[in-house]
Amino acid sequence: MKNTVPVILLLAFALIHSCKNEVYQWRGDLRDGVYQETDLLNEWPEEGPELLWISKGLGRGYAAPVITEDQIFVNGEQEGNSYLFAFDMEGQLLWRSPNGEEFLGEGFSSTYPGARSTPTVMGKLVYTTSGRGRIACFNKSTGAEKWSSNIVDDLGGEVGYFGYSESVAVDKNSVYCFPGGQEANMAALDRLTGKTVWTSELQRDTFAYGSPVPVDLPSRKILIHTSRYSIFTVDRESGELLGTYPLEGYEYDGEHCNTPVYNNGYIYFVANDIESQGAMKLKLSEDGENITEVWRHQGILNNFGGLLVVNNHLLTTVKGNWLLSLEPESGSISDSIKVATGSLAYADKKIICYGNNGEVNLIAYGEGKPEITGKLKIKEGSGHHFSYPVVAAGIMYIRRGDALMAFKIK
Repeated sequence: MKNTVPVILLLAFALIHSCKNEVYQWRGDLRDGVYQETDLLNEWPEEGPELLWISKGLGRGYAAPVITEDQIFVNGEQEGNSYLFAFDMEGQLLWRSPNGEEFLGEGFSSTYPGARSTPTVMGKLVYTTSGRGRIACFNKSTGAEKWSSNIVDDLGGEVGYFGYSESVAVDKNSVYCFPGGQEANMAALDRLTGKTVWTSELQRDTFAYGSPVPVDLPSRKILIHTSRYSIFTVDRESGELLGTYPLEGYEYDGEHCNTPVYNNGYIYFVANDIESQGAMKLKLSEDGENITEVWRHQGILNNFGGLLVVNNHLLTTVKGNWLLSLEPESGSISDSIKVATGSLAYADKKIICYGNNGEVNLIAYGEGKPEITGKLKIKEGSGHHFSYPVVAAGIMYIRRGDALMAFKIK
């Protein structure tokens, strides 16, 4: 009998951990582009890091992959249709599941066709979105569709001129999305059935092209998101609008495409409108109901390359091929380095910038001035170099249109 209690405790511990729902999502654990990696290469070889494998056949698109412990998921487009692809860790295709029509655009937007959003994985389920706004849930192992919902047909939303780009947020109960409709401006769907939990009119503003950021505050669970004219917070349980901060100077061809970053009580954002606030730091109250400006730097603009917050410094790339670091208290430029403007990730005191020109730069950013310690030119794949780099288990994943590549960086 003496061994009974320890055995029971061990079984209970094992059961808890076997049922644990890990979330794998857009830009890492906190949707901030920071990856918890260690012992990565400090310098890359002259020819760049080792290419482990390349998988082709994804079709057009800019959607970054999401990496779990044993599978890789990424959205792609083939013959005008949206597909969710699942690969093993060696880049071998496991299954491919359709998700309705993909965004192809018209006029100017037709020069940017294809998949946009990153899947979200929780437990045994994968949640993903097509560029036409079809949100669907798939079995992680088999690719079988469990449920779907359409932001236009089911929620009264709209697809923007450049497509629906949101990577949905998920918690243990709900899937959160921004249809952008007048009545269902934002919505929560039951995670297991897809049925509507709540809809909220919010400010009846149309959506931007970023993604919601879940934050657990001491008193409530919230979402931070952007619309065309504001940054706002929403109560995840009720859909109640909590706080707003107006975004100024909206231009039709300067849409807000970045996802806000939340860090230690502050919201950081970079807009792309010439008359906007530019880069900004905002204070969020402990109850999520008040958003107040700490500083803005109007001369710093970024369209969709994202931002990082490292040691309380905001980092982003700007036109003219510069990576800038902004000082925490005033927002003034504290550091800069000449680097191809592009999308950012951070891991192990290193920044990875995948430039819009196809050049990937490794930048040491720990102590002292930032320094480029590695370069890689992406020649495989097709189309624009717009996808975000992803780091997991010592491997850097780069997607360029039709191709997904894995590089050893540890």
